[in-house]
Amino acid sequence: MLKKIEYGAAMKKSFPLSNVYQLIEPGPVVMVSSAYKNKTNIMTMAWHMMMEFTPALIGCIISDQNYSFNLIKKSKQCIINIPTVELAPIVVCVGSTTGAKVDKFQKFNLTPIAGQKIDAPLIEECYANIECKVVDTRLVAKYNLFIVQAVKAWITPSKQRPLTIHHAGNGIFIVDGKIIKLPFKSKK
Repeated sequence: MLKKIEYGAAMKKSFPLSNVYQLIEPGPVVMVSSAYKNKTNIMTMAWHMMMEFTPALIGCIISDQNYSFNLIKKSKQCIINIPTVELAPIVVCVGSTTGAKVDKFQKFNLTPIAGQKIDAPLIEECYANIECKVVDTRLVAKYNLFIVQAVKAWITPSKQRPLTIHHAGNGIFIVDGKIIKLPFKSKK
């Protein structure tokens, strides 16, 4: 028999549905770089998810109010750049600035590097970079959900298991913590 929750009791408290994202953020905060014609931009993104291993598919929620939205929609490509905790202040500033009015690479002293397979620039200061092509836009109009496929990935080998940041809402971030290894047996 299930225990009945006594609403208002100290054990459990109702949580606003509009804040559920704070409980279930999927992965590190990333910076997405994009380019179309002579325009480039960087946006900060926390709403993303792995969707498949091979090919590596990633779902990205990008608001149609974001300057990057049209750059990615038109170019059908982007780069997911994974910053470490050292870049946290810049990550927040990038996310609080519109690319419609400023070159974020220049403003935040970030170094653009030409992608090998994608026209958008990688961010040199980030630990890892994933060059992606947009492969499915069927859910963009309804949910702002782009499905991208990784076509090339880069890491900085000198950084062993770097600490990344995770958004918890309302300006609160969590830094990756202690690493644990559990026994695992493949189901093959």
